[in-house]
Amino acid sequence: MTSARPTLLIAPGYHKRADSGHPWLYSNEIVMDAAAKALPAGTLVTLKTQGSKTLGVASFNPHTLISARLLDRDGSCAIDRHFFARRLERALSLRQRLYPDPFYRLIHAEADGLPGIIADRFGEVLVCQINTAGMAALEEPFLAACEAVLAPKAIVLRNDSSARTQEGLGLETRIVRGTLDGPIELRENGGRFLADSIEGQKTGWFYDQRDNRRFVAGLAGQAARVLDLYCFTGGFAVEAARAGAREVVGLDRSESALGLAARAAALNGVAAACHFERGEAFTELERRRQSGERFDIVIADPPAFVKSKKDLGPGLRGYRKLCRLASSLVAKNGILFIASCSHNVTPEAFAEAVRRGLEDGGREGRIILSSGAAPDHPAHPWLPESAYLKAETLVLD
Repeated sequence: MTSARPTLLIAPGYHKRADSGHPWLYSNEIVMDAAAKALPAGTLVTLKTQGSKTLGVASFNPHTLISARLLDRDGSCAIDRHFFARRLERALSLRQRLYPDPFYRLIHAEADGLPGIIADRFGEVLVCQINTAGMAALEEPFLAACEAVLAPKAIVLRNDSSARTQEGLGLETRIVRGTLDGPIELRENGGRFLADSIEGQKTGWFYDQRDNRRFVAGLAGQAARVLDLYCFTGGFAVEAARAGAREVVGLDRSESALGLAARAAALNGVAAACHFERGEAFTELERRRQSGERFDIVIADPPAFVKSKKDLGPGLRGYRKLCRLASSLVAKNGILFIASCSHNVTPEAFAEAVRRGLEDGGREGRIILSSGAAPDHPAHPWLPESAYLKAETLVLD
């Protein structure tokens, strides 16, 4: 019952940001009295200002820096299966306007009104991450809503993000509805790919690069030689081969991911053009640089180098080094695509790291596209970090 929810007061002078639309309140913005500190992590609370104005209903964790995450501005709103169904239906309506096929990010946390939840749709399979104590406590009504709205054959919980440890939650991977008998086939930009939603990274596929993959592939041409660093399961590599690249080299450290990339190349009839190798990106870049190799397109889409603010300095130096080494392999008038998925790195800081990397490598060029995630990854207007993906496509002289 909503009337039984605890009420938390916002500290004097700290209500304006939340009142204006920000979905978070930090621990120093809430009156942390003994009663508040005693609440179990994930408790639903009603937030009020010092003047007794209700700001809404939120999930609360007294042990984290982000203590309250607003779920609805109506403080009397019931957070139940019907609430989740309404949010899912709204998110589904948007994705169906964006894409004809059911392969996309369906829920992108705060931007879709469900803080702490990520959900990727692979046809009749839904793969979710529940990353906050508040949403973990609401797992059952959320799953019930997923079944009611989508009727999936299987639902997988990939609850293995490091964000969960900050919330006091354990790490796990569970199939909570239905069964899976291997990797899931998906369609993107007209191609066929495979996602391992049990053992693969994140949910098994990175829908955020959909538009960037299409754009870079369109630059391949019939004679292009392409190097795809951190190729994972072949998204960029296979797309480039499908667009006509004569030779594509995909590099990754994961043997299982490389196996799926090779299978995807076969599914799309481009196995002859694709060669996948296991290796560490920086080591291979240096080796190939010393041997004088050149590629018409080099793609560098690494995992996050900056996972927390303390990693910012080393991470930016990592992006700079990656740009220097990757650019050294780009042929004259060739293409460099480089990206960062680190939400702690601003677009300005990433652009500077790329610029300095080019300078270090003695290369000059032109940015032909600065881009981010595909539109199934909407950004919350008050959370610039939710627009986490940054990418630059450059022509190098």
